[in-house]
Amino acid sequence: MAVIEGHHIKLFSLSANPQLAEEISKETGIPLSKIELDRFADGEIGINIPETVRGHHVFLVQPTNEPVNENIMELLITIDAMKRASAKNINVIMPYYGYSRQDRKSKSRQPISAKLFANLLETAGATRVLSMDLHAGQIQGFFDIPIDNFRALPIIVRYFESKKFTDDIVIVAPDHGGAVRARKMGDIMNCPIAIIDKRRPEPNVAEVMGIVGDVQGKVAILIDDIIDTAGTITAAARALIKQGAKEVYAACTHPLFSPPAVERINDSPIQELICTNTIMLPEYKKSEKIVQLSIGPLLGKGVMSIIHDDSLSKLFEYDAITGEGK
Repeated sequence: MAVIEGHHIKLFSLSANPQLAEEISKETGIPLSKIELDRFADGEIGINIPETVRGHHVFLVQPTNEPVNENIMELLITIDAMKRASAKNINVIMPYYGYSRQDRKSKSRQPISAKLFANLLETAGATRVLSMDLHAGQIQGFFDIPIDNFRALPIIVRYFESKKFTDDIVIVAPDHGGAVRARKMGDIMNCPIAIIDKRRPEPNVAEVMGIVGDVQGKVAILIDDIIDTAGTITAAARALIKQGAKEVYAACTHPLFSPPAVERINDSPIQELICTNTIMLPEYKKSEKIVQLSIGPLLGKGVMSIIHDDSLSKLFEYDAITGEGK
């Protein structure tokens, strides 16, 4: 527990990403409090909080990646336990928002699972959500509680600028939907963008139809929010090399890396794939090509801003995080 400006604060880590929770703890100076998680013989999740949270400001760290449903239920049950133990408020630090790709109906009888998940979080008792690079901005509108959508782009830009490329750079969106993200990165780095024209005949299958923009002789940086099976990003990388790009790098916020993603990345012309630690990578999802950057300090600053009732908007901009904006 920590006492900050008279507020009693407790930070808890569930099982999805304890390393990120440790980084947030280090940044904020708030020690991780103990929580007991058990499984019954039939797989049911059991939660016990061995210390009081009555009247406390509680922060729970739990991205909802694979195993998605297990991590979601673990989070919901813990929120319920905190609410029933009279926590003053319950802030969910969920940098990766599970089901975020199901944010609308693309066919007549499909669910909007991202909205359902928002309802579940609120019903369980969450009072605030801290996330990062939501797959669709409208997900913020699914909530009737505050939700802060942090940006990984400043951290990724800082990494690429540290490499000090001597060749011209082009930022590449792997599809039309990523054009706004690519444009933002291009504006920060003062370089042009290109767009991959692709079609997706079925989920996790991508076909490159063409490239809009000049990539000849340039270092191409592919930027996306999520990489799942890496089919899109590796097909785009091959298309860029075929079109005359000198080198290809890739970057994303959320490294889901479902099989055979790592094999595809290793076999592709991608020099490096930069991602963040919104998701903890097990050993079998690591590679010499994959570089993981920490978002712990950024989320830690966000936690402290919430505690101090300070504005969070400054943390969403490149200049404020790096001090090197253009």
